[in-house]
Amino acid sequence: MTIRVNGTEINEATINAEMDRARAAGHPEGEQLRDSAIQELILRNLMMAEAAKLDINVGSEEEIIGTLLQQEVEFAEVDEATCQAFYNDNSASFKQGEMAAASHILFTPGEGLAASLVKAKAEGILADLQQNPSAFAALAREHSACPSGKEGGALGEFGRGQMVPEFEQAVFSTEPGKITPELIETQFGYHIIQVTARKGGDLVSFDEVKERLQAYLTDMEGRKATHAYLANLVSAANIEGYELPAFA
Repeated sequence: MTIRVNGTEINEATINAEMDRARAAGHPEGEQLRDSAIQELILRNLMMAEAAKLDINVGSEEEIIGTLLQQEVEFAEVDEATCQAFYNDNSASFKQGEMAAASHILFTPGEGLAASLVKAKAEGILADLQQNPSAFAALAREHSACPSGKEGGALGEFGRGQMVPEFEQAVFSTEPGKITPELIETQFGYHIIQVTARKGGDLVSFDEVKERLQAYLTDMEGRKATHAYLANLVSAANIEGYELPAFA
């Protein structure tokens, strides 16, 4: 079926070109690659149309979209009280010298605007694993976009500072033997994480982590606000031939 966004067709040549661009950027082959390309094209179409309505014309497509998001997506910097509350509620995440071992299943949705659009499939697999954790290695081999998938998702042992902050926080706040209750989003995509071991560690003071924590929590607020803005654009659009999973 032909894909149309408010009457504008997204043809196979355009989809193939977007897939080639994603491959060149290092994204792996697989069933997610085509979906990610289509999702990216739909969102770009919607945002370029919105930018035209607002008379935003500042250069390249990337610059136009960046200006649109900066102008239209509003969120506040997280304050110190919020950071302190997060620190208090997640003290296990702020230990130094702590070690852990974990496995993960990685879903790579593509770049930028399509980053939140593989949630439906990933959340379905997460729900299955919460009912049947013993299937983790088999599902990692089948679905993970990380090379570790061939090993059942096993990443081995690692310490603080060796993983991206979102992944690290999830691992060091989850008890051994447990699967994280929610998908973990990082720059690489969405992760389902199973923690297999944890040991050691001394608590780092709030003052030592305050600046990095504020940047992290503010970034999370920005991602939420961007997703909400995109959801509004999608809900107001007439999209034929494809359903965006994160906004279904």
